[in-house]
Amino acid sequence: MSPTDYSKFTSDYYVKSALAGGICCSITHGAVCPVDVVKTRMQLNPAKYNDGMIGGFRKVIAEEGAGALSTGLGATAIGYFIQGWFKFGGVEFFKIQAAKAVGEEKAWENRTAIYLGSAAGAEFIADCFLCPLEACRIRGVSDPSYGSSLGAVAGRLMKEEGLVRGFYSGFGPILFKQVPYTMAKFAVQGRTSESMYNSLGKTAAQCGAGLNLGVALSSGVVAGVVAALISHPADTLLSKVNKAGAGGDGSIVSRMMNITTETGVVKLCTQGLGARCVMIGTLTALQFGIFDSVMGALGVSKFHFHKPS
Repeated sequence: MSPTDYSKFTSDYYVKSALAGGICCSITHGAVCPVDVVKTRMQLNPAKYNDGMIGGFRKVIAEEGAGALSTGLGATAIGYFIQGWFKFGGVEFFKIQAAKAVGEEKAWENRTAIYLGSAAGAEFIADCFLCPLEACRIRGVSDPSYGSSLGAVAGRLMKEEGLVRGFYSGFGPILFKQVPYTMAKFAVQGRTSESMYNSLGKTAAQCGAGLNLGVALSSGVVAGVVAALISHPADTLLSKVNKAGAGGDGSIVSRMMNITTETGVVKLCTQGLGARCVMIGTLTALQFGIFDSVMGALGVSKFHFHKPS
């Protein structure tokens, strides 16, 4: 196989990667917003929402109307566009720079480590921007009367709790949730898709758009379920720490410890887990499928590691 031509990975490529990432994350997270509303209610009020995902849907619709399932949609769509921009664009940037720095042979041998490091760095940057919008989303879902719009929720949070407590109380949990999730997501998807192409005896460049889309979707399901299992305890903790009054009035760390003690480790790991596996498995598959499709529409293709020999 010929050496990788790194000259094609220009700033234009990274902007297109970031745009494709923003589009795929915004669309997918927005599409599963109703599932996320019910999942968050199950995490925040398990005594009330105790009859599974279907029962949760029925309860929300019966008590608040179908429109309640779109609570937080604005914050979700905007927040995850920004997050996807930095996450997918960042992963492409970091992994390509790493491959260039160490050479193709070492990049191939250490591709899992490069996936993990690139995903961790990109996700940390993305979460700095996502956290305030996620705080607004969770506050709106937990208390629909808190504000009539994203701007209203954000303004009230700032006025009542200030910048750090209002918007960044969940920064620790969101890192604990998103960084391992993203590391698993990209590493598992990368290696799973590689195995699929190996079983076909072809590279991505040798396959048509339809087959590549099938590989992206299939590997995305596997990656999504693994990532959901790894990150679920922090997802539950993030939902709870952004609920008004949760964990007391101390520091963020003490509030997290109080919530963990009150909830119990087992419940922290299992509340809403089934719903989240379905949601994240579907969401991740669609993200990789949309990302690859948008990249193709923009005239570029994602960087793939390959064995030089």
